[in-house]
Amino acid sequence: MRRPGVPEREPPRPARGDLRAAPERVALTLLRGLPPIVDEGARALVLGSFPSAASLAGRHYYAHRRNQFWPMLSALTGRPLTEMDYAARQAAVRAAGLAIWDVYGRCEREGSLDSAIRNGQPNDFRRLRRLAPSLALVCFNGRAAARFAPALADLGYATAVLPSTSPAHAGMGFEAKLAAWRAVLGPFLGNG
Repeated sequence: MRRPGVPEREPPRPARGDLRAAPERVALTLLRGLPPIVDEGARALVLGSFPSAASLAGRHYYAHRRNQFWPMLSALTGRPLTEMDYAARQAAVRAAGLAIWDVYGRCEREGSLDSAIRNGQPNDFRRLRRLAPSLALVCFNGRAAARFAPALADLGYATAVLPSTSPAHAGMGFEAKLAAWRAVLGPFLGNG
């Protein structure tokens, strides 16, 4: 309670570096993902979590230079996807019977880590029946995306969790990841 004639004192400010200081709230922007790469011939879908900052800036999936996604698909399809421009990559993916999308259509996130995703809004997976009537298998590129496996299984799709191609998942080497991806996706790939 303030007494008349006594100046009001401001609360003391925390000293610089004081760990007890309240963290500043950063307002996050709602980010929009990328449209799916899909057509009626898709037999298998690879779902990531949400595009990285590099992918959003470049407007194409798996744009971070250290992500192993495109080298992985190159090895699986026998096509030099890493040497192609993005339009040619998309055409080659479709020709191989693959589709690419993310589990989140919108979210708030600072940086590119899946653990930083806030207020994620899932994509409408019911659209897949219309977009890709031949789709049988939905694969998840890493565990973060795999949280949606039950929802896709409820829609009648077989599901599989693949080792993440993200540079943040460096505990498993490329060849081991490739073997896991080949075991799951191999039977679904066309000659493209």
